[in-house]
Amino acid sequence: MPESKYQFLLIPPFRLPATTQWGYQTLHLDGALPKTERLMNAEMTMPYLDGINWDLHPGAEPTYGDWPVETREEFTYAADARLKNIREACESGNYNGVVLLGGGEPGFAEAREMCRSFGIVCTANGHAQMYLATMLGNKFSVIDIAGVHNVYYRDLIYTHQLQNRCASIRNIGMRLPRPGVSEGPTLRAERDKALAGEQSIAVDNAIEQAELALMEDGAEVITLGCSGVFWLKPFIQAGLDERGWEVPVLEGYSSSILLAKLMIDLGVNASGITYMADHPQRLPGKITM
Repeated sequence: MPESKYQFLLIPPFRLPATTQWGYQTLHLDGALPKTERLMNAEMTMPYLDGINWDLHPGAEPTYGDWPVETREEFTYAADARLKNIREACESGNYNGVVLLGGGEPGFAEAREMCRSFGIVCTANGHAQMYLATMLGNKFSVIDIAGVHNVYYRDLIYTHQLQNRCASIRNIGMRLPRPGVSEGPTLRAERDKALAGEQSIAVDNAIEQAELALMEDGAEVITLGCSGVFWLKPFIQAGLDERGWEVPVLEGYSSSILLAKLMIDLGVNASGITYMADHPQRLPGKITM
């Protein structure tokens, strides 16, 4: 690829070991494979990487177990494992942008603080699509997997101070595989059905929940929670279009990649007060609420 002003590292929240017994439903694969084969939902994401020199980190294996993250505890372990790799990327001098993959964005605040100290912009999937949604409509709803991930994602919305702009968090009635949750249709199988043109429970449920968010909750924009459901974006958009709704649907990969480009184009980074260095040149007299 020709030289580009965008030198990005995309880094997933974790990588499950090859020996996992919990059939991983998304597409983070063996780090030895080419990056275009490892990138989740590459067919949707690659157009947004046009003109960018990018690397895809294989991700760190989580220390809590060999299943996908859902609980607050698991997200904390995932953040700790990922932050070490982000620091290595910053110290390498190879990148001016770090894009954190994963809807739950573990370690985002800490990564942003770290990246800023190296003059690197850092974006994340949830943050980017939520704030983009606020520019497109009054309130947004989140379509997510089921279970504890919903309340974790609610915490994320409060962290980003967008609780007054979020209409609801709805789920498609499916969870990621984990101990005690191993029966029923999987997101990976439902994705394969949908891409093959077959009927998919995940697609049907997602469109139904998105329409209910518009009709009952006051949503005007639809976003997606767990990155395991990002593949649903074009199906939800098409389903709402068919039902007469003129409403945008967002997913995190494209939103965070384009936000990183925008920040570089504008020559801006996160505030040095919000993400203060350990030795700032100036200190505010007080921090206000």
